[in-house]
Amino acid sequence: MKMRKKSDLPSKICRTCGRPYVWRKKWAKTWDEVQYCSQKCRMMRQPASVVTDGDVKIEGAPSGPHAPLDVL
Repeated sequence: MKMRKKSDLPSKICRTCGRPYVWRKKWAKTWDEVQYCSQKCRMMRQPASVVTDGDVKIEGAPSGPHAPLDVL
């Protein structure tokens, strides 16, 4: 097996925390199905959340200048 640099490995964005993570050998067979960077993020997932530009936004949550600050 040919060695690769870490910078050459494919990467994805975690659906929970929005951080990038890179391919791991244990994900070789299921890379297309991997959505979370860690077990913690997989357990903390919220079914109604949307990740955009690293920010997690809850669908249906109030937004705008009069929204409470502790929504997230």
